[in-house]
Amino acid sequence: MAATDTVIEVRQLTKMYGRHLGVTNLTFDVHAGEVFGFLGPNGAGKTTTIRLLMGLLRPTSGSARIGGLDCWRDSTRVKRLVGYLPGEWTFDAGMTGAQILHYLGNLRGGVDRDELHRLIERLEFDPSKRFREYSHGSKQKIGLIQAFMHRPSLLILDEPTAGLDPLNQQEFYTMVEEVCAEGRTIFLSSHILAEAERTCDRVGIIREGELVTVDRIANLREIRSHTMTISFGAPASPDWFARLPGVLEVRPERGGLELHLNVQGELREVIRVAAEHAAVNVATSEPSLEEIFLRFYTQSRAPAAAGV
Repeated sequence: MAATDTVIEVRQLTKMYGRHLGVTNLTFDVHAGEVFGFLGPNGAGKTTTIRLLMGLLRPTSGSARIGGLDCWRDSTRVKRLVGYLPGEWTFDAGMTGAQILHYLGNLRGGVDRDELHRLIERLEFDPSKRFREYSHGSKQKIGLIQAFMHRPSLLILDEPTAGLDPLNQQEFYTMVEEVCAEGRTIFLSSHILAEAERTCDRVGIIREGELVTVDRIANLREIRSHTMTISFGAPASPDWFARLPGVLEVRPERGGLELHLNVQGELREVIRVAAEHAAVNVATSEPSLEEIFLRFYTQSRAPAAAGV
């Protein structure tokens, strides 16, 4: 792969299916050594984007490059660089898992047998069965093994934990950590926010084919609003807090003995005013990353950020 900090470069990428929109004006970068999560519900455009990156679809307009190579003009060279797990993984029903992995390894010019056996053991995969006999989870294991087995510089994984049991999910997360520790890069799509929070450095959130935001997971946490419940020994006035910086809402409960606040940003001023008015208890909670995600889907559309 070319020596560059930018592994994937996407600019104004658009795909139309006749009159129907696939994705529109996607612009983002993926940097070397990071795990980039591409998040959205089914039908949002995640798989379309990945197929464009892999040269399996041609765009209506825009560009995409991997390792400095054009994803369509240089698609054969791109495929040599990438470990790819498609969202729909299938193969010859009569071949065994071992035969499939041997065949795919040969297409790669051979793979390290020790690495292959290590992956088989880690994911507790039985290579002796025929493809038709495997459960969805076992088929997913074959897909993961063939994506990882040649130790690519870039892994592009479409819903990688689909069908895996919790133990294999944890093993996958460990594999991701190891890849990143070696300076390699992962681009993964997911609709599971806990998975993104566990694995990703940055995420792009896609909604109805449009990129809503690209940001670091840590920054998304920082923009979380806090829910506060402040208890008093006597009825309290919402006006004490309503004009403070970051206070979005104040709602009295229990005859004013409790105030429920929605606060974005720092809590210092809110806590100071609560203390001035002899609050007897202050409880705070933060929305999950999933609630942030849902907010991006319910708020009015805003221009997408191109990267961080």
